[in-house]
Amino acid sequence: MSEGRVAGRRTLKNWIGGEQRAPLGGRYLDDLEPATGDLLARIPDSGAEDVDLAVAAAGKAFPEWSSLSLQERASCLVRLANLVAEHSEALAEIESADTGKPLALAKQIDMARVEANLRFFAGAAQHWPADAHDMGPAGFNYTRREPLGVVALITPWNLPLYLLSWKLAPALMTGNCVVAKPSELTPLSADALWAMAKEAGIPPGVINLVHGSGVRCGQALVDHSEIKAISFTGGTRTGRMIAAAAAPRLVKTSLELGGKNPALVFADADLDQAVAGLVRAGYTNQGQVCLCCSRILVHEDLMEELSLRLTDAVANLAVGDPSSPDTDQGALISAEHQQKVLAYIDLAREQGGRILSGGKAHHPEGRCRQGYFVEPTLISGLPEHSCLHREEIFGPVVTLQSFASEDEAIELANSSDYGLAATIWTRDLATVQRTAARVKAGLVWVNGWLVRDLRTPFGGMKDSGLGREGGRWSLEFFTESKNIHLPAGV
Repeated sequence: MSEGRVAGRRTLKNWIGGEQRAPLGGRYLDDLEPATGDLLARIPDSGAEDVDLAVAAAGKAFPEWSSLSLQERASCLVRLANLVAEHSEALAEIESADTGKPLALAKQIDMARVEANLRFFAGAAQHWPADAHDMGPAGFNYTRREPLGVVALITPWNLPLYLLSWKLAPALMTGNCVVAKPSELTPLSADALWAMAKEAGIPPGVINLVHGSGVRCGQALVDHSEIKAISFTGGTRTGRMIAAAAAPRLVKTSLELGGKNPALVFADADLDQAVAGLVRAGYTNQGQVCLCCSRILVHEDLMEELSLRLTDAVANLAVGDPSSPDTDQGALISAEHQQKVLAYIDLAREQGGRILSGGKAHHPEGRCRQGYFVEPTLISGLPEHSCLHREEIFGPVVTLQSFASEDEAIELANSSDYGLAATIWTRDLATVQRTAARVKAGLVWVNGWLVRDLRTPFGGMKDSGLGREGGRWSLEFFTESKNIHLPAGV
């Protein structure tokens, strides 16, 4: 990999069987830089015939890969992690250019997590205990966990390599071979990682990469008869379609979907801590994180003071060129997404909402003037039924609502169809215990946000998905359990 250079204005190929291959149909898509609107690369618009080749290559590689010891597979992942660490600066530049996120964020969060994902699962699989059950005179049971075969990984544009490595590492460590489809909006970092695979000692065909749209490439991958499991992170609508396609063949699916996450701020909260945490939770990566807290529920006694302090903090976020070290907020992923976010803000005005900060498109001086920027926006005064409190905007837009009692706070928190994450801000342990138990969310943070332990279950309730990822949950998903009974005396 060339250090210090963003891979731009070039034509990508698919990675199939350890080789780069052009799409058989000869069709390509444009990959644009969100911060400028300029062309970064052309990528394959792959179809079913390309997916067929990738699945066949993975199937061919499966017997050898699955027969390796855990230590041998772990060594490959550790070598890949070492390469990520060695090239982290260049990978971060690629990720920042392709997503529009600040370069500092890509370095500190994304690339650090990619390396951590690979190292964690390389170790976790080796320390995964086997189950055994003694039946006394009737004999003894032990449980084998066997790889599935060829699995599909479909990942989104907001955290491209972060989330791809989160799925790739447990899939490989459990002995599976992979066909991955990253978002067509952010293909570059996956291409860079696949280029490192050979140097890391991963045999040809073990990991395969097909680029393209969800309609053509993604659908062909989901529908393929040889795919044994599908791990998807993305929007709830697409997740429903994948579940419907996989159900007739009883294919295992893991669906990590959207969120409309509440932050509950009680009257005794530490305001200094809460304001800093809420700004981070609401606006990290321009609010384009499924875990972002996009609705803040505040006790009525704190509403005025918290509103003022949040307004000042949000107004001081620096929006601009992602490559600048002073930038807090970069660009949104596309012109279409920018217009979607701005349409929600316009709707807020129509519904009587007060725009406390932001509320407009942003046009930085210099090379990013044509980029897809939106000011960090804070809104209060919306009616309780407003769709801005219910629907996932996935941008730098946060709403404020007040509550008078704990019961009202819980009712508001659970009023969305989503149930991914929540934060609770209070100094009272009893309040924490009551509200954490009653909030319908798969993850709850207390007086903080996005404190991750890779051993714990990750996933949501309701429309936020099916299944859990992380630790043993990921390892279990990518395996089948087989119980073996031995009679006494054998």
